[in-house]
Amino acid sequence: MSSEAIVSHNEVLYALPVGVDSSAFDDLRYRVYDRLVAQLDLAEVRRLPEANRRGELRLLVARFLADEQPALSPDDRDGLIDTVLDELVGLGPLDRLMRESVSGDILVNGPYDVWIERDGRLIRSDIVFRSDDHLLQIIDRIVSRVGRRLDESSPMVDARLPDGSRLNAIIPPLSLKGPALSIRRFSATPLTVDRLLEIGAMPREMAFLMEVAVKGRLNIIVAGGTGSGKTTLLNCLSSFIPDHERLISIEDAAELQLQQRHVLPLETRPANLDGKGEVTMRDLVRNSLRMRPDRIIIGECRGPEALDMLQAMNSGHEGSLTTLHANTPRDALTRLETMLLMAGFDVPLKALRRQITSAVNLIIQAERLAGGARKVTSVTEIVGMEGDVIVTQDIFVYQQKGIDSMGRAVGQFVATGVRPAFAARLETAGLELPPTMFRQRVLSRA
Repeated sequence: MSSEAIVSHNEVLYALPVGVDSSAFDDLRYRVYDRLVAQLDLAEVRRLPEANRRGELRLLVARFLADEQPALSPDDRDGLIDTVLDELVGLGPLDRLMRESVSGDILVNGPYDVWIERDGRLIRSDIVFRSDDHLLQIIDRIVSRVGRRLDESSPMVDARLPDGSRLNAIIPPLSLKGPALSIRRFSATPLTVDRLLEIGAMPREMAFLMEVAVKGRLNIIVAGGTGSGKTTLLNCLSSFIPDHERLISIEDAAELQLQQRHVLPLETRPANLDGKGEVTMRDLVRNSLRMRPDRIIIGECRGPEALDMLQAMNSGHEGSLTTLHANTPRDALTRLETMLLMAGFDVPLKALRRQITSAVNLIIQAERLAGGARKVTSVTEIVGMEGDVIVTQDIFVYQQKGIDSMGRAVGQFVATGVRPAFAARLETAGLELPPTMFRQRVLSRA
């Protein structure tokens, strides 16, 4: 399909000379964009192959820009064409940030208040949207691509971008500053364990124990607060799973980047406009048990699906992994108990705790410290029960000693001197742990 085919025939040409200052540059960009929107057949644009869409439209944008006869350098001209194309088929002002490989999370609090994360700190951006409607158009473009909706009947939405980043949007009247969105970005290339070691997120002894725990098919929970790196750590743990095993991942919005050959990702689905058709995490966990998985990986456990997850861990799916929100390993156990109670069964608390101790072997705690650094702050074994209390023991911990002159946390990784009870199980599976590995000492400082 040629570029001529998607333009109507009532073109009106006008020429306004402009300078290169930012306000005039924006005025020119908006004029060209508005003309294109008014004259393009959007249905035909959507029928263009996605691979060729920008190329076809680029010719049109260049022609419309030539009609304006602007006094622009070749670089400024190309930059203006790119921004207009971003508005037409991309994410508008967000595209510039999304193209930056170093860009962190993006937080939009209304059309004129955009923040970005740099090195663990939030910095206000100079990027703005034209209006509430402009921002709404960009959000709608994103969520419509993944079959979600955002309107008065459903004013909040979770979606994912093509690069795997997670988007959450909320609109008035729930948001008082206009449409708001947050984009949790994930690298196109998953962080590896070697990279986490390099940046001081954990010492080698911790990484080695995680590796043998995964290979030895221990059931592991990765706990942490928002933005602590739980998903990144879960991806790293999954890299230790043997390539021949069949994995089923279950998520609300796909974020995991599993590298094995035999992976089947599943994703929940919200209800339609009639309130029907919803598929929950619990539905998917139950169904996955009939799909012959070797391991089940739940992106985040936050509700009654916790009961089905623990039953799966206890019924032949050892080596399963999940994450949950909690600030300490003990908080993780308390939250897990709460989620089990949400399943609606009238079961004594002691019975629930026995279910937890028989299913979960290890809790790995991730934390975002002062200054933005993310570290593995503890590796904790669930030993069993004494009376009505779940007994745990820390194997490795991070001890924060203070804050440096740059506002960053400083501390040390320590081996507590405790040899885990599951060591015998791992050795039976042919995975040896060096006798000196757990000797009480400082492992590294970071």
